[in-house]
Amino acid sequence: KNLCTMGIDISHRHKRRVVRRNPKSDDVYLRLMVKLYKFLARRTHSKFNNIVQRRLFMSRINRAPMSISSLARHMKKSGREGKVAVVIGTITNDIRMREVPKLTVCALRLTDGARDRILKAGGTIMTVDQLALKAPLGRGTVLLQGPRKARHAYRHFGAAGVPGSHVKPYVISKSRERTNVRRS
Repeated sequence: KNLCTMGIDISHRHKRRVVRRNPKSDDVYLRLMVKLYKFLARRTHSKFNNIVQRRLFMSRINRAPMSISSLARHMKKSGREGKVAVVIGTITNDIRMREVPKLTVCALRLTDGARDRILKAGGTIMTVDQLALKAPLGRGTVLLQGPRKARHAYRHFGAAGVPGSHVKPYVISKSRERTNVRRS
């Protein structure tokens, strides 16, 4: 009897995991927030805490900035008055907006202009760890995020020159010879 039979090798094609378990950043404050929300997500079984934890792991491209005007527009909807607007990212100023309403905001970062205008309107600003103390389960909060596809680079994604496509091509010059590549 031959005991040495050849084994079947394992396929390693699908082994790469692209799910983040930790942030790539070495920011001490962010690492502490991750530690806090990992604990809350594990111990509370709250969907809000799981989402916040996942967003803390995200790259800066996926944590798109959100303007004050967009924030105010979302918080104006019915049933959202008196709630805390939570943005795991940056809140930026918008000079096109004349008057900022009174808002209670929690964010990782705020630009100086946005911070001044929210405080001047009588609003309050919280850090993410202060939110964990105030609303450990996420009750009385509205979780928001900025538009990821607002980046300039998204204009070029896709197939330029294809009929029905509105993709902006990477063109060196706008001469007739270079732009009219596809002739019918």
